[in-house]
Amino acid sequence: MKTFFRILLGVLFVFGGIMHFVNPEFYLAMMPDYLPLHQFLVDLSGVIEIILGLMAIFAWRPKLTGIALILLLIAVFPANIHVALNPELMPDADPVMLLVRLPFQALFMIWTYLTLIGGDTPKSFTKTATA
Repeated sequence: MKTFFRILLGVLFVFGGIMHFVNPEFYLAMMPDYLPLHQFLVDLSGVIEIILGLMAIFAWRPKLTGIALILLLIAVFPANIHVALNPELMPDADPVMLLVRLPFQALFMIWTYLTLIGGDTPKSFTKTATA
């Protein structure tokens, strides 16, 4: 089951990375003004998502991949906050959904950790289940 969720995670990142090139306007709208080179950063993050997604799918250096994915999620979080606080930047998006998606960053980080870095069942759960 862990393999299924690792592959699914990788597929989602590959898809997300590809979308940076299919619909760059969506990602450009999220970019805070204080960051330079918006198009370059959108392209770079797309390439990184594709590479890391493939690494996750094929379980190549899983701990390194997991750490890199978590760092990527942390790096893009300010852009997600920026667009959630400035919904007029994405007039076609539901402002509530822009806020609701913020906690999903943490869920993706947990998912990444469990499938690529740690992932063993905590001992406290094991003790409870066998007691």
